[in-house]
Amino acid sequence: MSEKTNGVITMVNGPVVRASGLSHFAMRELVRVGDLGLTGEILQMDGDDGVIQVYEDTTGIKLGEPVVGLNRPLSVCLGPGLMGHIIDGIGRPLDRLMEEEGGFLSRGTKLDPIDMDHVWEVTPLCKAGDVVSEGAAIATIKETELIENRVIVPRGVSGEIDSIVAEGYYKTTDVVARVKGVDGRVTPVMMFHYWPVRSPRPYRERLLPNEPLITGQRVIDGLFPISKGGVAAIPGGFGTGKTVTQHQLAKWSDAKVVVYIGCGERGNEMTQVLEEFPSLEDPYSKKPLMERTILIANTSNMPVAAREASIYTGITIAEYYRDMGYDVAMMADSTSRWAEALRELSGRLGDIPAEEGFPAYLATRLAEFYERAGKVRTLGDKTASISVIGAVSPPGGDFTEPMTRHTKRFIRCFWALDASLAHARHFPAISWMDSYSEYASEVEDWYHENVDSAWAALRNETRSILAEDDTVQQTIRLMGEDVLPDSQRLIALTASLLKDAYLQQNSFSDDSFCPPEKGVTIMKMILDFHNQAKKLVAEGCPLSLIRKMNELIELAHVREMSADNKSGFESLSKRISERLAKIGSERLASADGEVA
Repeated sequence: MSEKTNGVITMVNGPVVRASGLSHFAMRELVRVGDLGLTGEILQMDGDDGVIQVYEDTTGIKLGEPVVGLNRPLSVCLGPGLMGHIIDGIGRPLDRLMEEEGGFLSRGTKLDPIDMDHVWEVTPLCKAGDVVSEGAAIATIKETELIENRVIVPRGVSGEIDSIVAEGYYKTTDVVARVKGVDGRVTPVMMFHYWPVRSPRPYRERLLPNEPLITGQRVIDGLFPISKGGVAAIPGGFGTGKTVTQHQLAKWSDAKVVVYIGCGERGNEMTQVLEEFPSLEDPYSKKPLMERTILIANTSNMPVAAREASIYTGITIAEYYRDMGYDVAMMADSTSRWAEALRELSGRLGDIPAEEGFPAYLATRLAEFYERAGKVRTLGDKTASISVIGAVSPPGGDFTEPMTRHTKRFIRCFWALDASLAHARHFPAISWMDSYSEYASEVEDWYHENVDSAWAALRNETRSILAEDDTVQQTIRLMGEDVLPDSQRLIALTASLLKDAYLQQNSFSDDSFCPPEKGVTIMKMILDFHNQAKKLVAEGCPLSLIRKMNELIELAHVREMSADNKSGFESLSKRISERLAKIGSERLASADGEVA
């Protein structure tokens, strides 16, 4: 094969560059564009000519400047040192670059996301002569206090350990082990490797997602749960709390690793994440939250092409930690900004537009992305998962626009944000009428065994009361509450308690994170009150007597009670039952006196 020659730029249209002399290049090959060496990727090939998508600002690029191929597709460097850091959509370490270059990122910067000169403590898990297969962990590295990085045998490699390092300290670039295959070929195993971001990493088997991802948010865990390995969307108009909700999920979900992607969001929102996360404490380990979090930032003022690549970089990193056996939660904020980047790039490429200017392949790209989530058995025979939660920003809160409609085709959990709830300062502003979860039946056995066997029944009864209240509230708005019978007014009262004490949470208090046991206890207390009061109303007891109970004020604020205060919950529940019984007996005695 002849030696590859450089291409030459013939046209520049924003992030889209045309070049000639690319006959020896490959489709999707990573290239360096221009004298600055900007990072790009070949999108189209036509004989000797090609179209390149450039992931950096092309201002100042001239015709005739060279295009150099790197003989590999757009890839991310995977290895110890990713955890706790922030990178951009094409894998450059923004925190390290800030230390070297200051506040602005220079174009053409070439720096891997991990520090190749860093020294790590390596602990081997096997010895020379041991037989290993692809995906097997052969050494561990303490990446942070919370995450143990595992050096695994690459795909397609198996055989006998020819040599392996002794326990000690080694640089990122050192060879950890050498594996000798049956054909006698020896393959070195490094701490790091590159992986094409658009290619899913392999696994052995896909499993049923039957364990919930505990988020600490009652409206999610109790009514609209998501499984580990599940996919969910958070759609909502401007100001409804998409980013805030994703921040909460990133902070409190019980996934071992969190990958947070700021895709096209405002810079001040990512700044808030960077300032807040290092000071937060992981509720499970009491260690800093950043020790299990990776941030990927492509804010709205960064190159649009890199925004399109950012979610692929994020899901590839998530798969890397999944392959080690970890449960990973990935937050994409927001997929609408990613779709807008796709729309802009497709327009510059001359693709025929579909609905609202989006490319015809939008649904295909979404399906390819969400398909990479799931609960699997890894090549190393470990059970692990990737849960993907994507925010969607429909213009004007219109859920019928293409991005929201296509997203609903590929997700099984839909947390619709309601602008009226957000304006009323109800957090999380997740609509209990428009949201749904198809994972509820799959996680029911887990709740039965680990939380409360009555969870499914309580969930169904709660949703039934909230749905009935929606009809009652329409009547109240039209005609007032006085025209309703006490049975329907009780529905409104119980729904009000559910909204205040169960569905709403204060993110600035200890109630920001609620264990599922506490959530079920609150739900059960409110429903027990409702059923006892319903019986009294059916027997003729006026609802006005029940409303006078002082215990109702305590019940409305029960969410502020500590999850560890089990005696407090039991005491309040007992006093409510005793008070209702007293009201019933007094009412019965009064009725007997009137008859006499």
